[in-house]
Amino acid sequence: MTHLTCNGRPVDVALLTSALVNYGHFTSMQVRAGAVQGLHRHLERLAQGTEALFGTALDPDTVRGWMRDAVMSSGLVDASLRVTVFSRHFDFRTPLAAVEADVLVAVSAPVDLPPLPRRVRSTTYARELPQIKHVGTFGLFEQRRQALLAGFDDALFVTRDGLVSEGTTWNLALLQGNDVVWPCAPALRGVTERLLQDALGPARIRPMTLQDVGDCTGAFACNATGIWPLAAIDGHVLPESGAFCQRARQALAQVAGEPLAAGQGAGRTRTWNGGEPPL
Repeated sequence: MTHLTCNGRPVDVALLTSALVNYGHFTSMQVRAGAVQGLHRHLERLAQGTEALFGTALDPDTVRGWMRDAVMSSGLVDASLRVTVFSRHFDFRTPLAAVEADVLVAVSAPVDLPPLPRRVRSTTYARELPQIKHVGTFGLFEQRRQALLAGFDDALFVTRDGLVSEGTTWNLALLQGNDVVWPCAPALRGVTERLLQDALGPARIRPMTLQDVGDCTGAFACNATGIWPLAAIDGHVLPESGAFCQRARQALAQVAGEPLAAGQGAGRTRTWNGGEPPL
């Protein structure tokens, strides 16, 4: 991490201590040449999460300005950006009280990912409030750890009803015949997922079971850090995942970024070419 601000100002110890309470939400993104793909969706996510958790409004233009200033102050042209919303005034004893939100902006080095194939195992698990990208990530990381201990690369979540939902920190698309299929069980609907649903053209969004996955020949995972192929789900090998992933990467590369600085033109399109998907 190279730069950390809260409400547009450098962070002090007292303020940061308040942010350690496990109640809040966030969004993460990659900045390229001062622009972010799907920026308006990230801002919408922040506003909706703030209303849901704190009962108060968040001004997207103000947050966008803080994000822009933080990236500029870091000296980075390309960067990873995480925006976390919490509140110094939130009290678990009176959780219904509407409180003013605080916005923590963290800037770090950019991430570029190679399309490394991954083997994942299915597990019955569901996040609390899956529609909100909240800071309660313990269960996600523990599920990934257990998958690694079992010899896999990551975990794929399945609901108690047997529906495929999401990965630990990613969404997935499946190739079933000639159809691109996005599972629609309760999950965090990612910004990259939504961009790809538009960029890849017609797709089917429907419930998918593990038995349905057995009819698929390819799959990829995606989040704000990129897209990578799933080589296998449990014991089912997906031979067309590499080509399917490359198709998605090419489609996403054509999506222009939205500038952090309001009033500027669209940024350059996004490309991926380095490192392993982080948590």
